[in-house]
Amino acid sequence: MMKKSGVVLLSLMLAVVLMLSACGKNEGNTNTGTANSGTNQEPAKEPTAENVTVTLAGWGASPEEQDLLNQTLKEFETKYPNVKVKYEVIADQYMDVIKTRLIGGEGPDVFYLDAFEAPGLIDKNVLEPLDGYVTPEFDVADFEQPMVDAFKQEGVSYGFPKDFSTLAMFYNKKDFAEAGITTPPTTWEELQADAIKLTKKEGNKTVRYGFGVAPELARQMFMIQAFGGKVSDAEGNATFASPEALKGLELVTNMHSVDKSSGEPKEVGAGWGGEMFGQGKASIVFEGNWAIPFLESNYKDLEYGTAELPTVNGTKGTMAFTVAYVMNKESKQKEAAWQLISFLTGKEGMKTWTSKGFALPTRKSVAQELGYDKDELRSAIVAGASYATPWQAGSTLPTVMSNFNNQFVDTFMGNSKLEDAMKKAEDTANKEIAAAK
Repeated sequence: MMKKSGVVLLSLMLAVVLMLSACGKNEGNTNTGTANSGTNQEPAKEPTAENVTVTLAGWGASPEEQDLLNQTLKEFETKYPNVKVKYEVIADQYMDVIKTRLIGGEGPDVFYLDAFEAPGLIDKNVLEPLDGYVTPEFDVADFEQPMVDAFKQEGVSYGFPKDFSTLAMFYNKKDFAEAGITTPPTTWEELQADAIKLTKKEGNKTVRYGFGVAPELARQMFMIQAFGGKVSDAEGNATFASPEALKGLELVTNMHSVDKSSGEPKEVGAGWGGEMFGQGKASIVFEGNWAIPFLESNYKDLEYGTAELPTVNGTKGTMAFTVAYVMNKESKQKEAAWQLISFLTGKEGMKTWTSKGFALPTRKSVAQELGYDKDELRSAIVAGASYATPWQAGSTLPTVMSNFNNQFVDTFMGNSKLEDAMKKAEDTANKEIAAAK
């Protein structure tokens, strides 16, 4: 599935047709309807004996992941021979295409939805509430709670997560041994001390940073929350310039501006944290499950380990990136669409989809059955699932994010004071949010 810092691999296929009443198109900042509570839905039924076709849309992935999805869909069609799945890969501008098709009444029956985008579509009342379809056998309690909660609004479920990754600490074992560090840091204070020891200079030039940082909101949200700060309030207004938020962010910026022990990938000519780490230009980075196959393919001799992120303010924290299967509210094949969703996110389908470790299961039982909770590299990623902060903050998050990122990079590089930069970003974001209402 998903996400390095802005790194998501997407690819191929074709389009889809089913009905939907018109809805808004603006990135979720304006409500065009009230979400259906789903309380009046009939319990799910088996699909009729008639042959039906369910359309499924998603973004592309690696050939290996595509093979796994094809295998999972084949297993579904074997189990439900009267339901055929027409699968389409939307290669470019995935959400723009989905929104346009929903507006035009040509949305797929079932489609991928990133947690980041979920609040916007829920607000627009274009997703089918799913609680009325759920049976006890589906076992909702088996999901990691933060992942399933990412697709709820006011207690109503609009999707079930197909996979996820949290951020874990990747550390270079050779660098640690050379610096005399025997175990990965477990607190932010230990991280600061270790990063100084691990930083390597040649003359006035830093050739290896102790800590590689992605200075963007998707990676720093949990730091904002560490001392009680919030990214935004209930009305969607940005609040990341509060004293509590700044306290967490200052820990990040100080390692660059004061300790000189951290850097971002661009400072060493790398495109993202995994590349920075693989090239030996950072001894520690915070990355997700996507980094493991990347490192295995490109840096086969790299000796590294993973651990949970160090605690901040005495509390565990990390980010979670997750994607759900959701149902088009105007689908004409809802019973069959639910059969597909419940299979793909059920124990059987999820086991096949995540069996190679390219994606991690959101069901605890599947993670245990496949051994990911004990895996040498993936166990730290799985461990963070129960306390992670999903990458999500309401329908105004795109506006909040862009303004935060513009200013935080500047202050991280030492070009502005943190307090001034965040206040400027917050004010600009809130003016844009107000103008969009």
